[in-house]
Amino acid sequence: MTSMTPLVPSPSSVFINLLSSQGCFVVFEEEVGNICASTIVAIVAIVVPNVILVALLVLGCCCCWRRRRNKNHDADLEMGDSSNCFVKKSLHFDLATIEAATNRFSNEKKIGQGGFGVVYKGTLPNGQEIAAKRLSRSSLQGDIEFRNEAALVALQHRNLVRLLGFCLEGAERILVYEFIPNSSLDRFLCDHENQAELDWATRYQIIVGIAGGVKYLHEDSSLRIIHRDLKASNVLLDDEMNPKISDFGMAKIFHGDQSQVDSTTERIVGTYGYMAPEYAMYGELSVKSDVFSFGVLLLEIISGTKNTSYCQSHDYDDLLSYAWKNWKNQTPFLILDPKLRGWYSRNEAQRCIHIALLCVQENPADRPSMASVVLWLNSYSVTLALPRQPASVFLGSPSPDRLRHQLYSDRSTSSISMNNYLITEIYPR
Repeated sequence: MTSMTPLVPSPSSVFINLLSSQGCFVVFEEEVGNICASTIVAIVAIVVPNVILVALLVLGCCCCWRRRRNKNHDADLEMGDSSNCFVKKSLHFDLATIEAATNRFSNEKKIGQGGFGVVYKGTLPNGQEIAAKRLSRSSLQGDIEFRNEAALVALQHRNLVRLLGFCLEGAERILVYEFIPNSSLDRFLCDHENQAELDWATRYQIIVGIAGGVKYLHEDSSLRIIHRDLKASNVLLDDEMNPKISDFGMAKIFHGDQSQVDSTTERIVGTYGYMAPEYAMYGELSVKSDVFSFGVLLLEIISGTKNTSYCQSHDYDDLLSYAWKNWKNQTPFLILDPKLRGWYSRNEAQRCIHIALLCVQENPADRPSMASVVLWLNSYSVTLALPRQPASVFLGSPSPDRLRHQLYSDRSTSSISMNNYLITEIYPR
């Protein structure tokens, strides 16, 4: 019988059994868990601060960029849109000063409203009367208007409204002008009581003054400026009934000589009834665009009738057509304001009608320069060319249905804006 050799456990198995009997596996598992937890804590301790640091860096960069953008935006407002002319700090008005002058922009001080701002009358501490135009805070066009007006601060002419300074604090953009006491020309043309003050001598004085102001913009100033919105409501009258052209927010500013003042723009701005047809239809802009508007305005002054309302009370499409019909029939004086009651210079009246018809010729090349217009108004020694049939002032303008659609598309301003048109309604001051 073979004897059986007893199985002797190996040292390793004995050690394992010993550890197991003493609960050492539990301790081992706990150590492993502790090691994993320590690793996680170390990873978190390294990663989280880095993430926070990166986030702070990104936030800091964003703040710097925003501050720089706001600074550049304010600087852009202080720089002329085309002239790159810095508005001197000496022209800056404190907001508190303007608020005190206008009784904190009270309704009692409100004297007018345009497409992009409200105008208030104010009195400075030294007694000087001002007109403060508070531009809309939400309007991009308000920014453009501010830059345009500020760029023209150096303009000095007896027939231009003088910009005294500006206020640029926070969201406020305010332009401060000299106060013109007799309001705007359109009130005298539309208000039957005020029309009595417009005798022929006064009307002729206004015509000559407007022509001189536009000539200065086109040829005599350091810049070359196309007003683009010449109309009766943008002509103010001082206490002696001298005209002063205002509202240069839509002006186009050029550098250089006369040959450079021609361009094509995709953005049409102006007022329905005054825009030259080539500009309204094709965006072809030149000084002759202002000449056309001047011709319309000239006919309005001598007839006492607004062109934009003419077709509502007459059988003709517009005032231009009526003037041309009477010119052909050799009855030009029929277009004169009946309130003149025959008290006018026949030579001056006929010459004004003749000049107006030359200014509203359909072909821009057939229109005179404003220098010629000023010469013709002050001298009778120059023979004028014969006019041709004028362009329709409404030729190429948006249809009534399109205008109505545009009006509903932007009720936040007094402008009709769509498809690159910016056509303002007429607001009396």
